[in-house]
Amino acid sequence: MLLARLVDAAATVASRTSRSAKIEALADLLRDTAEQRIAAVTAMSSGVLPTGRIGIGPAAVRAARPKTAAERPGLSVDDLLGGFAEIAAVSGKGAKTRRQEVLRRLLEAATPAEQDFVSRLLLQELRQGALEGLMVEAIAAAFDQPGALVRRAAMLRGDLPSVASIAAVQGRAGLESLRLEHFRPVQPMLASPVDDLESAWQRFAAGSRIQLEHKLDGARVQVHRDGDEVRVYSRQLNDVSTAVPELIEQARALPGQSFVLDGESFAHDGSGTALPFQVTMRRFGRRADVAAQRIELPLRTLFFDCLERDGEELLDAALGERRRHLEELLGAEALVPILLVESEASRLEAAEDFFERALDAGLEGLMAKDRRSVYEAGSRGFSWLKIKPVHTLDLVVLAAEWGSGRRRGWLSNLHLGARDPEGGFVMLGKTFKGLTDEMLAWQTRRLQQLATQDQDPQSPWVVRVRPELVVEIAFNNVQSSSQYPGGMALRFARVKRYRPDRGAEDATTVAEVREVFEREHRLARDAPRARREG
Repeated sequence: MLLARLVDAAATVASRTSRSAKIEALADLLRDTAEQRIAAVTAMSSGVLPTGRIGIGPAAVRAARPKTAAERPGLSVDDLLGGFAEIAAVSGKGAKTRRQEVLRRLLEAATPAEQDFVSRLLLQELRQGALEGLMVEAIAAAFDQPGALVRRAAMLRGDLPSVASIAAVQGRAGLESLRLEHFRPVQPMLASPVDDLESAWQRFAAGSRIQLEHKLDGARVQVHRDGDEVRVYSRQLNDVSTAVPELIEQARALPGQSFVLDGESFAHDGSGTALPFQVTMRRFGRRADVAAQRIELPLRTLFFDCLERDGEELLDAALGERRRHLEELLGAEALVPILLVESEASRLEAAEDFFERALDAGLEGLMAKDRRSVYEAGSRGFSWLKIKPVHTLDLVVLAAEWGSGRRRGWLSNLHLGARDPEGGFVMLGKTFKGLTDEMLAWQTRRLQQLATQDQDPQSPWVVRVRPELVVEIAFNNVQSSSQYPGGMALRFARVKRYRPDRGAEDATTVAEVREVFEREHRLARDAPRARREG
């Protein structure tokens, strides 16, 4: 297959507004792809290098960009993959220069459109993660498979390109054969935000049994054990076992020979009181001195779900059943505290008391879960809800502005965007509030590493960055705005913290922001009428 076919499909997806048109363009591409290249084409269509990192950064891409280009398409997907493999194999003295030479030869054989595609692919600027939902549906359409089956396979496998290959080569039987495996982390089930307990009640069916849990402000962990082997994975499915030796020891001491547990780890002050999230994340830094930090910042882990136990997969079991397994496996001190309530308003008083106790303990709030719900890995539905007393959004940093005055020399004013599930991000405003000097220094270093090539010469004080950094933003409300393309802007936005445990694909969506906007405007519109009628 010519690379031009892949580039044309990417251009079609970028230019179309219809979701079905985007899916059909990707499905057509996959149908035209040879079976042995399905995984690579799926990866590149999703903005991911199929070979992983190959030692090429922004400076190398800029230096290798040739002044000439091919007039007609001639470069194949195999040529591109071969070039990437050759670059990855370069090592030793002068490796940087030799990698640039290989890349330059590759780009000289490409058309201008292909050069742009390859450059953005190498720089991870092809909407990384934003196309995953579309690709799942495209795989289902291309190989005539049920969408739900492909989604489940992707969640269990944690690797969409390999799922595409299985769908193409093995079909339904191959997808159905996928099971939860030890040491292959499952995408975590996610929760949708609601404002308060009454809003949570409205999301659940009448008569539902609801499980309220204290919401911890720590690092999400997934613990796998098979015999004496134990590994721990982060929310991003990275192996963080070496950072949490006390959790490894805790898991090995539990009864039973195999399990997969979902929980939250947090640093504490020695008495069990949780320390701030930023303190906990020091334990997971790449250069962390784990031996010293284990003494200075001891970790405690509380568990709230059980996905497998002694060979029994529990993903499709009801939450109540999974909680029973958890209680049999662990003592009460290792479990997140819960309160079982009915969804009727008569039980609201007990729930509010439970909520207040969580806040008094310095926790974020509550989780509300339907006891009948199955574990939908990777899903952010309404079976799990999170209730916080403060309005916050997880937004992506799109750019930053060089500061002035006391902040001169620091990247300060952040451009914030919500995720568009159809691709890209929608800007919602800017803020420099809430940033400490420590945060300013860190974000200046990090954002310069993420800087892209497409800087605007008319605005040299603005540094555009790859949309990878997620920041938790507190705000008062969402207001109308003609300045931003989404027609909305955050009022009194301020930085609460960075979220290194979350990727751009986990950011708040535009639809979620619009729901807040419409609810606020509906209340504002209805309030005068209520006063008049009262």
